[in-house]
Amino acid sequence: MAKGRAARLIPVPPAEVAIPDKLYFRIGEVSELTRTKAFVLRFWETEFPSLRPVKGKSGHRLYRRKDVELIFQIRRLLYEKGFTIAGARRHLATEGKTPAEQRHMFQSSLDVAQLQAIRQELQTILTLLSRKC
Repeated sequence: MAKGRAARLIPVPPAEVAIPDKLYFRIGEVSELTRTKAFVLRFWETEFPSLRPVKGKSGHRLYRRKDVELIFQIRRLLYEKGFTIAGARRHLATEGKTPAEQRHMFQSSLDVAQLQAIRQELQTILTLLSRKC
């Protein structure tokens, strides 16, 4: 590999990787299964609220099967689909929700002043269009 070039990521679809039938996985096992570095997994824990491994008595991270499946999903969104971290977070938050729930999430992210400004601009556009017809 040439100096200064990043290593090429190898896609790992979850269908091709058999997740062992265990209750908990240590970070090294998850790193190996998902082909994701341990420091990246620890960073993702800070960025994705739904990724919260439990800590054992010794303080080691213990990932459950659903955590490993979520990591595969995050990896696919970021590396294969080209999402940003914020975009992947939004996608995971809205996934599985009804369109009405998704609209509510969008509306709650805008404040009242922004909505009033948008409404005013739309009314101005409507007025201009109605004059031209």
